Amino acid sequence: MELVEIRSNVPASIKFLLAAIALWLLGSALAAGQGAPAKQLMSEEAFKNVTVLKGIPVDEFMNTMGFISAATNYNCTDCHVEPKVEGDWSVYAQETPRKATARKMILMVQEINRTNFAGVRVVTCYTCHRNLQGAPRITPRLAEQYGEPPDPDPNEVEIRRQAPDAPSADQVFDKYLQAVGGAQKAAAVTSVVFKGTHEGYAEPKAPVEIYVKAPNQRVMIVHTDLGDRTTVFDGNNGWMAAPATDKPFPVITYTGGDLDGARLDAVLSLPAGIKQAISRPAVGSTTIDDKDVMVVQGTANGGRSSIKLYFDKQSGLLLRQVRFADTIIGRVPIQVDYSDYRDVAGSGVKLPFHVMTTWTNGRSDVLLTSAETNVAINAAKFNQPTPSAPRK
Repeated sequence: MELVEIRSNVPASIKFLLAAIALWLLGSALAAGQGAPAKQLMSEEAFKNVTVLKGIPVDEFMNTMGFISAATNYNCTDCHVEPKVEGDWSVYAQETPRKATARKMILMVQEINRTNFAGVRVVTCYTCHRNLQGAPRITPRLAEQYGEPPDPDPNEVEIRRQAPDAPSADQVFDKYLQAVGGAQKAAAVTSVVFKGTHEGYAEPKAPVEIYVKAPNQRVMIVHTDLGDRTTVFDGNNGWMAAPATDKPFPVITYTGGDLDGARLDAVLSLPAGIKQAISRPAVGSTTIDDKDVMVVQGTANGGRSSIKLYFDKQSGLLLRQVRFADTIIGRVPIQVDYSDYRDVAGSGVKLPFHVMTTWTNGRSDVLLTSAETNVAINAAKFNQPTPSAPRK
């Protein structure tokens, strides 16, 4: 998953995050070799003028900005000084009244939770703001009170315990493996190289290459007009790299929920790994677009993030994953939708050729056009990426 798909012309609910990452002044430290924990800068080391959101990794800081954007529907220049020259990130560090107010609001919410809920995060920015610009509404809306209740959001369905009439998680996974071609054929596919197109939110289409190697390595390279944007999971660590003209930082190291997400995307890229994707699973049901689905909810294997996997009740195919990246002020949801399953290179195994990833600060729409299975992939492909030079 790529954490940043934004441009200066994206809608207000998306652009706020760019203001945070635009403060970047230092590159990520180089990670140790594969298997060693990757070093990550803290927010106050990497950004200027951080006074409240200290002591958190840079990727969590960025997700926090995305959470605030989703709650308030503000964009970068609603809170920051607008640069006169594109790419002049320094002006975003200047003090503004709205930034000062945001800090006060964060401290206020933390105090509410500390004083009234024993420090448990019960209230967040979104509790009151609800994606509305300006002050939260204080007067009830009669149209909402007496109108039809909204349809339940399948992403908000919580499977606290195994439903008594639901199949076991292994039964759901076995049906999925059968739907994609059978467990034996799925296990025989140990690597895949995909090619296709990638379209970010308010971005033009660009060529994309995806390299996957069992059991849990994955690289995605988007060849944008500005240079290559690369995300890597090497089996233990994850990174995202981009050219300086595209992002105001060269390389970022994934931690927490973002690292869990990179691992999950790698594991789910090959069907045989489905049973290794989730621990402590419980099964329930819901609907997506009037289609009955089975929901397997648990914890990301190898991490701590809550994840949900949605399978078509009739076909058994995986339709969606939802995962959450925790931040200092709230959880950020990430949704991945899978469709257009096709046989891959005559292997007898079906994989999704359309993958749409949506989160609070962007969208990634991947349409695959070709796939090769069981090809040799150079191990260096999964090394920490280096920043891409801008295209000439």
